[in-house]
Amino acid sequence: METLHYADLPRAKLMRRLAALLYDGFLVFAIWMLIGFILQLVVGPDTNELVDGVVKTDPITSALLFTLMVISASGFYLWFWQKNGQTLGMMSWRLKLVTTDNQLVGLKDGLVRYFLAWPSFFCAGIGYLWLYLDKEGDALHDKLSHTKVVVVPKSHRPLK
Repeated sequence: METLHYADLPRAKLMRRLAALLYDGFLVFAIWMLIGFILQLVVGPDTNELVDGVVKTDPITSALLFTLMVISASGFYLWFWQKNGQTLGMMSWRLKLVTTDNQLVGLKDGLVRYFLAWPSFFCAGIGYLWLYLDKEGDALHDKLSHTKVVVVPKSHRPLK
């Protein structure tokens, strides 16, 4: 079996990262749809009403749904990152997340990375655009979480 030397692999560029993020976004959205469906079955349809063309939802149900969405999305990423360093989208685009010392990401670094990636993206993409300024090609949330995203060779088989 081939042993990868992550220190020798190139850092992932922006478009490849965004493509993997899009793939994973479809999966997370499907999980959120399932959670919303199950929550609706549990609380019933009476928690929503239409007022002047606007759907009003029970604030407790909304808070619960939001919490479940954050937990499920973070769980999705953290599970894959800790298991083998690759989400399904990352496998498709041959990306792998490792620490700067070339190990699989632990819970602490994974949480830091996950919660910093959101503002990196939604603040006009500044955190992602940082990789054009960084000499190693890392995004801002990579730097702050002590991680890096590398491109693995085509011969790499993520599922053993």
